[in-house]
Amino acid sequence: MKDSAGYEVSGASARSLAALEQGLHELRCYVGDPVATVERALTGSPELVMGHVLKAYLYLMGTEPGGLPAAREAQATAGGLPANDRELRHLLAIGHLTEGRWRDAGRALEDLSVDYPCDALALQAGHQIDFFTGDTRMLRDRIARALPAWGHGTTGYHAVLGMHAFGLEETGDYLRAEAQGRLSVELEPRDTWGQHAVAHVMEMQGRRREGIAWMRGNSDNWARDSFFAVHNWWHLALFHLGVEEVSEVLALFDGPIYGKASSVILEMIDASAMLWRLHLRGVDVGNRWEAVARNWEPVASAGNYAFNDLHAMMAYVGTGRSKAADAVLGAQRAAMDAPGDNAQFTREVGYAATRAIKAFGDGDFAETVRLLRPIRSYAHRFGGSHAQRDLLDLTLIEAASRAGQDRLAAALRAERMNARRETIPAKLKNVRARRLAAAS
Repeated sequence: MKDSAGYEVSGASARSLAALEQGLHELRCYVGDPVATVERALTGSPELVMGHVLKAYLYLMGTEPGGLPAAREAQATAGGLPANDRELRHLLAIGHLTEGRWRDAGRALEDLSVDYPCDALALQAGHQIDFFTGDTRMLRDRIARALPAWGHGTTGYHAVLGMHAFGLEETGDYLRAEAQGRLSVELEPRDTWGQHAVAHVMEMQGRRREGIAWMRGNSDNWARDSFFAVHNWWHLALFHLGVEEVSEVLALFDGPIYGKASSVILEMIDASAMLWRLHLRGVDVGNRWEAVARNWEPVASAGNYAFNDLHAMMAYVGTGRSKAADAVLGAQRAAMDAPGDNAQFTREVGYAATRAIKAFGDGDFAETVRLLRPIRSYAHRFGGSHAQRDLLDLTLIEAASRAGQDRLAAALRAERMNARRETIPAKLKNVRARRLAAAS
């Protein structure tokens, strides 16, 4: 049988193919429960190779250490089934991913997409790998290569536009990024990735009030039954923080961002990142760090992805968990000697960045500056977006100020104002003024 893109799907029945297509749509929009949907497809057709492929990706794309066994099981099951060329290439990519070879997986999917440009799952999995590996150019170009094969009549076109929008934003092409993102949402109002791409544009351009209107005006579509909702709520909170509406930020944190104290790694990253930004501003966040730190503990020493380590360290600094903080650094040292791409992510950026956060918590602000300055120009190599990695620049500026390196701090602020058309918020300056007055 053939799917909606016209590609052969091994082991499919009409019913299981319909369920597979539904699961793929749910993943493209980040809504519903694609894991349950693909399980339903496999129950009806256990030999559905692309069902096992989709299941494996679903367990791999969250960087959850606990997802690896399920992904490997899906890969092994599919590996024993009759499969065509396209499906075998997916299994090759999944094999690389389960062994931590992110870049090899990205290349395998790149080659797949050259020959099968309308395979939306290959584009989406590759796009996420580009994000996790910090390959900014491929975030854009992987999708751009396939675009000529797509059009309004192709199932999933909205998602391809949304991915292209995010790639354009990360490469600084804000005008086209916003246009593509808006079109993505116009075609499919529930496309949360396209919604998020436009939010990134507005964040990078300092258009905070527009950002608030953009997110709040469409919240029912991107938040309802969405497993990407927390990150989009985080973007809304970031806009409110940018206009000094701290009470709104705290309300969002206590509600949709971390009111349920999620143990999902991507959602704990958002929680840590928001509290750290408030911490840098001297905002009293009460006991909010506790639930975040507690949920990091079962996974923080896995050493499987350096970007996660950084955010776990923030929570441990926020709660004074020195032993847990040392355990993260120990896991990173072990990771640098282990096989897989995370060794390089950690060696090049992650270890220094995570140590810098710990040094900040220890009050060694000069050490924070020393560790962050060399890596800031290539911090993209350990993943994340410009908006997420901005936290490193904010930490550097605040550390320089607290270390008494006033000229460096002033230079960094001037740089920031030139690049992002913004100054350090007045409230933050007032915090520093009170701190200096108390010390004198």
